[in-house]
Amino acid sequence: MAAAVASIGIMDGAYFVGRGELLHWINATLQLSLAKVEEAASGAVQCQLMDMVHPGVVPMHKVNFDAKNEYDMIQNYKVLQDVFNKLRIGKNIEVNKLVKGRPLDNLEFLQWLKRYCDSVNGGIMNENYNPVERRSKGCKERGSKGSNKSSKSLQANRLSGGDSADAGPGVGKVYTFAEDQYIEQIQQLSVKIADLKVSVDRMEKERDFYFSKLRDIEILCQRPELEHLPMTKAVQKILYAADEKDSPLSDANDIITKSPGLFSDEAE
Repeated sequence: MAAAVASIGIMDGAYFVGRGELLHWINATLQLSLAKVEEAASGAVQCQLMDMVHPGVVPMHKVNFDAKNEYDMIQNYKVLQDVFNKLRIGKNIEVNKLVKGRPLDNLEFLQWLKRYCDSVNGGIMNENYNPVERRSKGCKERGSKGSNKSSKSLQANRLSGGDSADAGPGVGKVYTFAEDQYIEQIQQLSVKIADLKVSVDRMEKERDFYFSKLRDIEILCQRPELEHLPMTKAVQKILYAADEKDSPLSDANDIITKSPGLFSDEAE
């Protein structure tokens, strides 16, 4: 089943699940309050969804729900990839795209993941699964394992504090705070850029669609048996109009109206 789901095509019904339905499913399943699919870009949500359908397979103590930078997010996806390998799921995780917070990339991956979860046990949820408890337990285990590293890091900072004495007290803290601000601003701008790229892609597709339609009309109007007709000349008048301000529609109407015999049948 895992292999079959991993290889579903882009036209499969799984990829037609809307953002609203997807977010409702995630929030209801994991008791979260996501407003956008890109808020799941850290990979933590995906890890817990796998933890729900395969209890005991995901080391939740390694999953960081507070991941904000790409390095921490990548660690989450490493956990997810290990789980996929254990379960022999041949799904390619495009980590570099997902951690950028691109809406479409994250939407498609979550759509696939929903399809996978629905395929396990017929989509029946484990009633005994407590998502909040699993998250908090994982955070506690991760915190206890990281406490020794934190204490050693603090000791190292204290020991090296004398080297920066000339720079004045508190300089290091100010730098760290400023750095965090810059990182947050970069992340916000990255999300905006991703949204703009999605908008541009959609506009380009729409432009190409209508351009192809106009090109088809132009080719049709160039047929020898049609190019001399008043209607064809009126359409060409609109197609080849160079002035963006003045509409050529009135001139096109004049060509049709002044053409002898065009409305003779109606007059009779």
